[in-house]
Amino acid sequence: MIWTPVKKALDRFLETLVAASMLVLTIDVTWQVITRFILKNPSNWTEELATNLMIWVGLLGAAVALNYRDHLGIDYFVGKLPEKMRVRTEVFVYLSVALFSFFVMFLGGLKLVMITFRFGQLSPSLRLPMGYVYLAVPVAGIFLAIYSLEFLVESIIRLRLAQKTPVRQQH
Repeated sequence: MIWTPVKKALDRFLETLVAASMLVLTIDVTWQVITRFILKNPSNWTEELATNLMIWVGLLGAAVALNYRDHLGIDYFVGKLPEKMRVRTEVFVYLSVALFSFFVMFLGGLKLVMITFRFGQLSPSLRLPMGYVYLAVPVAGIFLAIYSLEFLVESIIRLRLAQKTPVRQQH
């Protein structure tokens, strides 16, 4: 299947980006602690960098979690449903996530990024264009949309197979 190598590359890219961001975040927070408590001269940019990295890690981490199907869910109640109803619930959830991720996060996030760049908003300490910080929203949105669409298609296929399978009568 042609999709598999592309998906593996996307997965690797996303996981590497999250891991690298976590590494930089860890170094940044460590430096912040050293400058504040050991050197007694707190760095003025480390807190802002940590906040910006947390935005990226949180949003992209949500996409990684969705890809591993480790996202927040109420598995207990869904697990009690009959198979067809469980799959229908999955279809509804993945469709909702795909639509929200694409329209609100991706398209809305792109609009936010473009407006922010147009007005030239800069971060207070780093003087970084805030569009780069907000870019996490559409990037995460497109990954969330791709992953949820993949799972949506899988769920629809399972639903179709479940509808073709006759229900066994218990005696």
